[in-house]
Amino acid sequence: MTTAQYKVDLSIYSGPLDLLLYLIRRNELDILDLPVASITASFNEFLDVLELIDLDLVGDFILMASTLAEIKSRMVLPRAEEEEIAEVIDDPRSDLIQQLLEYKKFKDAANALEEQAAEWQEHYPRLSDERPKSGKDPSEDLIKEVELWDLVSALARVVKRKEVDEQSSITYDDTPISTYVERIGARVRVEERVTFSSFFEGEKLRSRIIGIFLAILELLRHHHFRAEQPVAHGEIWVMPPLEEDAEVAADQQEIEGEAEITESAPGAQVLPDTPADDEPELEA
Repeated sequence: MTTAQYKVDLSIYSGPLDLLLYLIRRNELDILDLPVASITASFNEFLDVLELIDLDLVGDFILMASTLAEIKSRMVLPRAEEEEIAEVIDDPRSDLIQQLLEYKKFKDAANALEEQAAEWQEHYPRLSDERPKSGKDPSEDLIKEVELWDLVSALARVVKRKEVDEQSSITYDDTPISTYVERIGARVRVEERVTFSSFFEGEKLRSRIIGIFLAILELLRHHHFRAEQPVAHGEIWVMPPLEEDAEVAADQQEIEGEAEITESAPGAQVLPDTPADDEPELEA
């Protein structure tokens, strides 16, 4: 699988609304008095990286960027005093703010349920161990310690480096994502703690940078690797799976492998034990 074929499903992150909430929280903004100009600039910076990665649902992000630009233009255009009074009553941000408040309420409720589920598993670990391990959709795996947007923000800082911007778009690296996954996974297991930015040292091709990023995302989402960001908006550290997570991942791979073998094996035919009709009978 090459970087051109690899896609990241953002549906579990609810797309542009989730990114807006992340930016509001990161910049400590008041959601009820949304500073459209600054939030639009920050959103567009993320959009540039998302388009570079070619993520699924990027069209929704472009639509949100257009909405922000329209709201921004409506707020900066000079208005007569009567129109200004009417604008206060009909704030161009009101629809977006309402959507954000509703989504935040939904997300907070989902997080609360997730925390309750985690506490339940701590009190009743045997019940969680007895749950079926097969049939799980890996796209449902979430990054717990570090948000997806923290990783995208870190990637944006890498891409903005001068030597990257000067590279020709003609040169392209088609190294399979699986190769990057193996290399990065082996390095993290040996070093135990590796900074996110160090994976990109010496890399100048954008296609290679994106391939490395997608491999890190793959390790975090599907292979139980961990990430932490001790300082807000600072360096991100990537770490290997915990022992119990590694065992779960190994068991999952073994189950999936057995399932594939079973599905690919032809159906067995059981022959009758009775002798064939043309077989001679033995004399007493």
